[in-house]
Amino acid sequence: MSELRDAAMSSKAWPFEEARRLLKRFEKAPPKSGAVIFETGYGPSGLPHIGTFGEVARTTMIRTAFEVISDLPTRLICFSDDLDGMRKVPSNVPNPEVMENHMQRPLTSVPDPFGTHDSFGDHNNAMLRRFLDTFGFDYEFFSATEFYGSGKFDEVLLRAVEKYDDIMEVMLKSLREERRATYSIFLPMHPENGRVLYVPMKSVNKEDGTITFDDEDGKEWTIPVTGGNVKLQWKPDFGARWAALGVDFEMYGKDHSTNTPIYDKICRILGHQAPGHFSYELFLDENGQKISKTSGNGVSIDQWLTYASSESLSYFMYQKPKTAKRMHFDVIPKAVDEYHQQLRAYATQDFKAQLNNPVWHIHGGDVPESNMVIPFTMMLNLASVAGAEEKDQLWGFIKRYAPEASAETHPDLDAAAGFAVRYYNDFVKPAKVFRAPTELEREALEDLLARLKAWEGEADGDALQSEVFACGRERFDPMRDWFKALYEVLLGASQGPRFGGFIALYGVEESIQLIEDGLAGKLLK
Repeated sequence: MSELRDAAMSSKAWPFEEARRLLKRFEKAPPKSGAVIFETGYGPSGLPHIGTFGEVARTTMIRTAFEVISDLPTRLICFSDDLDGMRKVPSNVPNPEVMENHMQRPLTSVPDPFGTHDSFGDHNNAMLRRFLDTFGFDYEFFSATEFYGSGKFDEVLLRAVEKYDDIMEVMLKSLREERRATYSIFLPMHPENGRVLYVPMKSVNKEDGTITFDDEDGKEWTIPVTGGNVKLQWKPDFGARWAALGVDFEMYGKDHSTNTPIYDKICRILGHQAPGHFSYELFLDENGQKISKTSGNGVSIDQWLTYASSESLSYFMYQKPKTAKRMHFDVIPKAVDEYHQQLRAYATQDFKAQLNNPVWHIHGGDVPESNMVIPFTMMLNLASVAGAEEKDQLWGFIKRYAPEASAETHPDLDAAAGFAVRYYNDFVKPAKVFRAPTELEREALEDLLARLKAWEGEADGDALQSEVFACGRERFDPMRDWFKALYEVLLGASQGPRFGGFIALYGVEESIQLIEDGLAGKLLK
């Protein structure tokens, strides 16, 4: 353990860097709560998306790294802000009409359009917990509805009444002039219709912990801030939640980073040291727009898991968290192959290099072996030329290429075959566009065809790649034009595999037939 800790203290992997920064927080005293508390927030206004997964996965990576360098106990809290009022009906839910008359009501008071839970908030909370459990995260779930309603937040809410003027001073500095006139840190729940009200306070009573306000119809109400009668505006809620839970670390997207000083000041006003932070860049959809739960753009968690393993998703999340990343379906194959490349590299690395390898952080140090003897992108091309509808169609080729492989001995490979077939049929097949070869390309293809017909050796990918290369060396400059021609004429795509390896996998005779069909124009049909 000492060797591991020593290596971790100098590792350049970002989870270890963040863990070391957090550890400095406890140089003088251990956490007051008895454990280092990590938190992630979830706004259940829509179904959990990839960004939600990324936040929990990355926080878990830092938590694991922290547990290597420190003996302090840790906890991870996933907090759902399900008391937030519904501002608009999401575009990606069924039966939206059942929600239309519930605007501004707490998400846990809005009917569930899916018809499976007591409320829309409960449904989305269940989806959140399902995916957290699917990935095996170690966490505690907190609901804002329960947290406010049960009285667990009462102490901090009463302190917010006491410090109302101080907190308002912080907030008013950040608001435009017209907003200042009506702003309050407290959002009352209307005693009759349950809607979350955005109204100014007529008075805040420090003696009995009540607030007085007029509702939207001008009727005056006085209610206690305790017992779930109010919630805090989202910026004060951040700082108050940190104070109430004793949070030591939270990460969030770059869109929150400008508000960090506000969150921190409010947390300190309410009597708790502001936690450590990590601000990550946002995920973008295919058009470069920020992905969101309510619009449902980008790739969902379930969609990723339809086409690739959960580990490949974790790998995508590990990579460059400070860099904005495009999150669309075409990033999946690359993530799968790079993940397995790192698995294979891990087995050959020394201790320090292993701690810098993404797979150490994905698997918490318990790193499995890769049995992906065929790259995922190669299997996509195989599915393409074979027109595969079932993964069993790929196994005939796989067994010839890797006779020792089977579904039982190579489960990663078997799963990838199924993923490849689904990905091919949903994304590759509809986009395939073949073209006829130019005269120069035809000449090179005929040369390759002759070489394959004369081939007498084993289907060795490296040797076959040399033959492919030889056909283009004297004809194409740059050589990538030759490989691009192979892909567009024979595979109907602008990118493709290392072609010698593909021939070895698909088969020399089958590749001969493929080239003949391409030359004859049969693939154009």
